[in-house]
Amino acid sequence: MIRTTLAAALIAAVSCNVALAKDAHKDTIVFGATVGDHADMFKAAVKPTLEKEGYKVKVIEFTDYIRPNLALAQHDLDVNEFQHKPYLDQFKQAHNLKLTNVQQSPTAPMGLYAGRKSSLKDIADGDSISLPNDPSNEARALLLAQDLGLIKMDKKVNPLTVSPKNIAENPHHIKFVELEAAQLPRSRQDVDFALVPGNYATSSGMALTSAINLEHNRRYINWVVVRTSDVNKPWVKDVEAAYNAPIFKKWVHQHFKGYLLPDSWSK
Repeated sequence: MIRTTLAAALIAAVSCNVALAKDAHKDTIVFGATVGDHADMFKAAVKPTLEKEGYKVKVIEFTDYIRPNLALAQHDLDVNEFQHKPYLDQFKQAHNLKLTNVQQSPTAPMGLYAGRKSSLKDIADGDSISLPNDPSNEARALLLAQDLGLIKMDKKVNPLTVSPKNIAENPHHIKFVELEAAQLPRSRQDVDFALVPGNYATSSGMALTSAINLEHNRRYINWVVVRTSDVNKPWVKDVEAAYNAPIFKKWVHQHFKGYLLPDSWSK
């Protein structure tokens, strides 16, 4: 009877997706993300899964794109999630960091939002458009502006590193105003239009559906990133599994409509 009861308990635990063991060499996972949806979705629907597996989870939020990778490399974090791969590749090369992307995460696409004007039909010579000043997201914003027919970039330049100086055609003589990404939402009334990364839009209360236009380029989907030396450790696999868990998928579908979703979710 005792053996039967124990077996039944074990079967019930497995059927409820309760982990029977965590990484024996890892007690605490320190996660870092930029303020807004990246941190919010982790705290709401990833952190609880890891805690049920027996991990202690600490979340550190950042207001810039520089410190999260440096903190990860310096072992102040175990994992971060805030960036797309072009930015990661560029940053780790510039700073000689050994970091590796391991799992895609739901991503709010960049969008063109209204400032003083609400329609591109009203664009006039000399209008201003704000955009993020970090190199990777600035290039991304300019490519979206090109897709909208506002400008044409120099075809000889790497599209991942273009800047306003690489604009080949600017028929409306648009003035591009470079700002910190976090300043873009609250500075919209100072410009005619704003190109805003999705996480900063949503964290400021801007609905993705309010954008004049949203990008659809999956090159810019975000990734969960760890130190290269940790890639194959069991706790990293547990983090990846938490980002693919049914509870996380359900929560994202309910709270983050319009987001680009991980490729692994369609497999």
